[in-house]
This record gives sequence, C-alpha cells and structure tokens, in this order.
Amino acid sequence: MEVVASAPGKVLVAGGYLVLERPNPGLVLSTTARFYAIVRPIHDELSPGSWAWAWADVKVTSPQLSREAAYKLSIKNSTLQLTSARESANPFVEQAIQFSIAAAKVSIADKEKKDALDKLLLRGLNITILGSNDFYSYRKQIEARGLPLTPEVLLSLPPFCSITFNSEVANGTGEICKPEVAKTGLGSSAAMTASVVAALLHYLGAVNLSCSGQSSSDTATGQDFDFVHAVAQSAHCLAQGKIGSGFDVSAAVYGSQRYTRFSPEILSSAQVIGGSCLPDVVADIVTRRWDHEKTQFSLPPLMCLLLGEPGTGGSSTPSMVGSVKQWQKSDPQKSADTWSKLGMANSVLENQLRSLSKLSEDHWDAYESVVLSCSRLTFMKWTEVATNQQQELVAKSLLAARDAFLEIRLHMREMGMAAGVPIEPELQTQLLDATMNMEGVLLAGVPGAGGFDAVFSVTLGEASRAVANAWSSVGVLPLLVREDSRGVSLEAGDPRTEEVSTAVSSIQIS
Repeated sequence: MEVVASAPGKVLVAGGYLVLERPNPGLVLSTTARFYAIVRPIHDELSPGSWAWAWADVKVTSPQLSREAAYKLSIKNSTLQLTSARESANPFVEQAIQFSIAAAKVSIADKEKKDALDKLLLRGLNITILGSNDFYSYRKQIEARGLPLTPEVLLSLPPFCSITFNSEVANGTGEICKPEVAKTGLGSSAAMTASVVAALLHYLGAVNLSCSGQSSSDTATGQDFDFVHAVAQSAHCLAQGKIGSGFDVSAAVYGSQRYTRFSPEILSSAQVIGGSCLPDVVADIVTRRWDHEKTQFSLPPLMCLLLGEPGTGGSSTPSMVGSVKQWQKSDPQKSADTWSKLGMANSVLENQLRSLSKLSEDHWDAYESVVLSCSRLTFMKWTEVATNQQQELVAKSLLAARDAFLEIRLHMREMGMAAGVPIEPELQTQLLDATMNMEGVLLAGVPGAGGFDAVFSVTLGEASRAVANAWSSVGVLPLLVREDSRGVSLEAGDPRTEEVSTAVSSIQIS
C-alpha cells in the first residue's frame, strides 16, 4: 500500500499585508510547483506480539536535501521522539505527522476501525518528501558554471535536483555553519506541510481524496478538504511559532482563490500544546468552525503568470511585517487611509479580472481576438483593436485592471516608505515599470510582502516569451512556474518515475 499526495506553491498577486487582518481579502494563485509526500509502511507484516507495542517506527527521508530522520511514535499520544537524524529535524514535517495521526484517531469513532488504525501505525510509516525544483534557487550554481540565466537552463536540470547547502567553517572554530537553502518564495513550508497531511490522512483512512482530480471542487463533498485544511493550518502555525494569515496553506489545500483569513482565536489552544494533550487539542481544533473565506478565483483565459528571480538579495517577510505593524501603531490615521486606498484598488483589480473571465465565457470570439491582438501591442494601443461593443468591453477591462494594479503598487511603495521597509525597492520599480511598458504585459509587481525575493508578471497570449528574454538580459532569472489552479491532489505514483521521462537532459549543477 502506497499513497502519494501533492500540494502546490503559491503567489499572492494582491492583498499583501492587508490579508493579515480580517475581512481584507487576498488574491492568491496556486502554481505548477508542487511538493509530494509518499507514505508507505515500513513492515509488510506485524509480528504476533505487536498488539502490546506502545511505540511504532517512523522514517522521514528528503532525498534532495540528503536528510533522513528516524522517530518512535507513541501509539497512545500520537507524539514523536527523534531517535536519529543526519541533519536537524524539520518542525513542519514533525508537526504535520503528529497532528495528522492525532486527527485520524479523532475522526474514527468505531472501535474496530480504531484497532485497524493502530495496526496500520504499528507497521510503521515510511515517508518520503520531494519538492519541485521551482521552490529552490539554483541561480548561484548556474552563474558559477557560466551558464545563461534562462528558463532553458532551468529546464535542463534533473527533476527533484539535489539542493546545495553552504558548508563553510564558522569563525575558525571548526564548527559547520547552519545549512542554508535558497528559496524562490513560493511557500515551500506550507506546500510541504499540506502534502504530508493529505497523504497521511488518506493513508490512515481519515479522508478520501480519491476524487481530487483537477481541483478540490471535483469531490462530492468538501468536508475531506476542510479536514485536511484544519489539520495542515494547525500544524503549520505551530511549527512556525505564530498564527499567520494562512493564505499559503489554504492555497496549498484548495488551489487558486480569493482568501480571507480565519480568526486567530481558533488556534489559540495549539500555541500552548503539551505532548500529553495533543489528541485533546487536535480534537478541539478540527471540531471548531473555521471561518476563513475562500471563493474561486484564477487568471482569465489566455493569460500567463511568469515569475522571475532578481538575484538582488533576499528579504525577511516577518521583519517587514513587523515594521509595517509598528508603523500602523505609530500613525494610525495615515496607515488606515493607505490601507483603505489599497483595499479599494485590490477590489477594482479583482472585479476587472472577474469581468474578463465572464467576458471570455459570454463572448469568446471577441475576447480571444482582443487579448491576442493586445499581446502584440503596448497598452497605449489596446483600445485601437476593438471594432465592436464586446471587444471594446474587453479592452477597457484590460486597461482598468492595469490602472488598478498601478495604484496598488503606488500605495504599497508609500506604505514601504512610511514603514521604512523596501516593499518595492527602487531596483524592482525600474524593472517593473519597464516590464509593464512591454507589449502584451497586463501586470508586473512584487508578490506577497514584496522585497527583493521575486517579481511576477501577468502577460497576454505568448508575450511571456519576450518578457522572459528581457528579464534574462538584465540578470533576472525567469522561473518555470505557471499558474495551476489545483489544490491538494492524489498522484498515481512516485513522481520521480514520471518526471525522468520528461526531463530535457541531466546537467548536474549542484
């Protein structure tokens, strides 16, 4: 028996900072970058005396990081004890395992099924975790090899490529520095947590994700996905040591969406958890009414999401968020005014994108004609392509979406300057302005909390190719990530066997 589940990374295209507070929404797109969790038993059969065992074996392997950890699992309390590890343990994985097992026990009332669950646990859990290359930065390795910063070079890497760590000796003490993994800001911890939770809950019989198909909405009921979300959200918050907005976990579970955060009080009990009371805490969490809001949202047809890695140094999202919150406290009137303007601009952007989706449904020929024509023109000429009323509506909505996004960027820069943090640094501003003036570019901005980590654009038709070339020419590495509206999904098998057949080559740069 083997279960493979995957969960996507995310890009928050609108709602940065505002999404931290209810009822402000965020527009979040799930992506083709996915984490995979493979769960299988360690032992094929149980020995006759296994009924008396109090502990089970758990093995967690992350091949890309050359990490392996062994645990003992308390059958009674669903808690883990680390027995050996090549590297430091991952708190997100540990909490995902503990919360999933405790939640599976909570969800089963029948004694026979509980006994069957315990027998399954006693066979041990062998968990393998894999992340798409898109989650990690290979920029330094590419530059070190003198290769060009192009998508083609990224595509030439082996699937699930080994990840390079720093291994420098610190201060002449002989101690090795803490390994660092350069990431691309797609929400790797949320996607990993969601994939492990989904795989375990399905493996243990607590949910049935067999109909997950293209999206979570394909199932007969959303209760299974709601259960996965509650467990994943709880585990993720506890692992990171704070209650975040949760949009990254929600996108990992449900896919692309318009998201409004849950009330932080829902998870208050998880923050003071003790090992012996884990089942009680999980029982409390999963039975509460989660009040987050999610509605379907994705890019309109013939639009493409493109991400780029500028290579100008990373940013600390928690530090930036802290500075913005401090500014809110010190200047409540100014901050409230800025947030109000941002909220209105975000709403206009959402409405225009939804309008474009509706126009594509009702007047496809007019929509397709305008979008493909505009993909070859700068925004100043978009209205010129309209020859009838329907086409004019499409062109006007495109321009209105663009104007709304320019206003969002303006207020985000104002907020950054007031708070003393580089939400849209000057270097990014120059790049984004140049990008938005290119043919076929609808939006270009910094995702989420902003900073130096990444840039994104939304292009029309085939315009993303020209944008990728332009970015490469100025030292920005275009990533392979695109929008994929699917959330958590079951997979047919180990993704490594499928990915190998589609790899272009096996250039090793790590």
